[in-house]
Amino acid sequence: MTTSVSSTASLAAMQGIWWLISREDYTKDGQRRIDPVLGSDPMGILSYAKDRFSAQFMKRDRTEGSNKQVFTAGQNNTSAAGGYDAYFGTYAIDNESGKVAHTLMGSITPSNVGMTVYRDLKVSDDRLVIQLETTTLEGEEIVRTLVWERIS
Repeated sequence: MTTSVSSTASLAAMQGIWWLISREDYTKDGQRRIDPVLGSDPMGILSYAKDRFSAQFMKRDRTEGSNKQVFTAGQNNTSAAGGYDAYFGTYAIDNESGKVAHTLMGSITPSNVGMTVYRDLKVSDDRLVIQLETTTLEGEEIVRTLVWERIS
C-alpha cells in the first residue's frame, strides 16, 4: 500500500525510525550528480514522532581531514559540516503545496536553525521515499531522492 503524505492519517504512517537505503541526485535531463559533502552512498537515520523529527547523515568514508570542511546549502536544503549533517525540529503538512514542511529547531550547522525545508513523502509498507528539489553547490537544479527502510 502506497500512501502520499497529505493527511493526518498519512502523517501517522510515516512515524517511526528509518534507515537510509539510498540518496541520489539527478538533473532534469537525467544526469546523476554526486554530493561532494556526503558522497554517493551516505549512511543515515531518520525518526518521526507525533510532530517532531530528527535526521542524521554521514559520508561513508568520513576521515579526520573532512572535519574542517563546511559547505553552504543548496536551495531548499541544509548545510553540512565535515561530512556530517544532523538536525531536528517540527514537521507538518503545508496545505498550500501538499508537501511536508520541516522546521529546524537545532542543527550541527548554526545557519540551518530556524529554516523550513519542504519535502514530498510517500510511504509504501516499510519504505519511505522522500523527494525534494534543490541545487548543487554550483547552483545547478537537481531532484534528490532518498529511500528509507523502516527499522522500528
